[in-house]
Amino acid sequence: MAVTAPAAALPRLSLGEIEAQRLDVLTKGLPPGAALRLGEIGRQGWSLLEGDMPLPLAVIRESVLKANSAWMKAFTAANGLLIAPHGKTTMAPQLFDLQIADGAWAITVATMQQLAVARHFGVKRVILANQPVGRQDIAYCFAALRDPGFELYCLADTLPGVALLAEAAQAHGGANPLRILVEIGFMGGRTGARSREEALAVARAVAAAPGLRLAGFECFEGLISDTAGADRLLGEVVAVAAAAEGEGLLGAEPLVLSAGGTALFDRVGEAFNAAAFRRPIVKLLRSGCYLTHDSTVYSAAFRRIALETSLKLPPGGLEPALEVWAHLQSRPERGRSLLTLGKRDISFDSGMPVPLRWYRPGGAMARPQPMPAGHTVLALNDQHCHLGTPEGSPLQVGDMVAFGIGHPCTTFDKWAVLMLVDDDWRVTGAVRTFF
Repeated sequence: MAVTAPAAALPRLSLGEIEAQRLDVLTKGLPPGAALRLGEIGRQGWSLLEGDMPLPLAVIRESVLKANSAWMKAFTAANGLLIAPHGKTTMAPQLFDLQIADGAWAITVATMQQLAVARHFGVKRVILANQPVGRQDIAYCFAALRDPGFELYCLADTLPGVALLAEAAQAHGGANPLRILVEIGFMGGRTGARSREEALAVARAVAAAPGLRLAGFECFEGLISDTAGADRLLGEVVAVAAAAEGEGLLGAEPLVLSAGGTALFDRVGEAFNAAAFRRPIVKLLRSGCYLTHDSTVYSAAFRRIALETSLKLPPGGLEPALEVWAHLQSRPERGRSLLTLGKRDISFDSGMPVPLRWYRPGGAMARPQPMPAGHTVLALNDQHCHLGTPEGSPLQVGDMVAFGIGHPCTTFDKWAVLMLVDDDWRVTGAVRTFF
């Protein structure tokens, strides 16, 4: 069994610039007439249920958010794993900071703009989960490495790609290397070497290139729909890493083994924990969606994990923290209601939103109530939601409805500011995104 390398703690981020940002009604989600700094939002006494906020509105239930973060911290610690959460999920440095406070080993990004955001707010270890190939992208990577306290990992899966990086590394000539994770892929998947021989050839080229450092091996298993397929891919990652160790390609640093680890983080943990190496290993998940979780695909995945995994699961579990609220605007025909949210407000790429609860303003209800069975989203337009509404539905024009989301990434990117709320849906603060 592999020994887990100890985690080097990242420093907390500098968030004063975000707290000081001035917002007004030009920012989606703020009430008419609002003009204040982001850090002042939680002191306004605003209540979603009392009608202080315009709808649609994306909110994050703060208690659930923090519980999810704490759960993942406990899970990774109990199972000898580390996490480098994917920043593209939220693109919110305030949430990066929460994840760092709970022990994140790094923050993962996918693009140069995302890398720039992470660096701007003080992230000192970043995984660029892509292979840079453009001239400006490669130049930016090496410019970032001029900071001797900054560590950057990126991917490589082809010899031509390594050649581009090696050429730039020679021109850079710095003491701070660009650390490379060789990517292992699968037929029909995204990037990644398609065979063990190709992956080893890439690893040899990286190890031989001055200014590059072979840091480890990784994959993205998220497009695989079955656990057996994920196990095969993870097995290839371990096998290629073992072969590279046997050839003496690795340096003195711990070996990084990494995978996406959102819907299949149990398979990642089990595969990496079973691997045997002569050196310490950083066994790294890159999930970002666990922080807010969702009400569809990841909820189903977590139910499977709870039933099947041999890993240690802490008490409780991941719960949906992100909701989008809307008003019921019209019931123009039998069996259909129209609500004031649409594709510009909520994700729809991994299934339609799920109506979770409803509330009637004006004092008739003490709290939101669970949505009765039979209410289903039929379609989304740009700004409207078509809600299938059964006979006998209690919903009326003017009611408020909370929708659970699928795939948090594509709800976050629709909002520059998301409100944090307490368990009574009173606004306690706000989160700024940088998409």
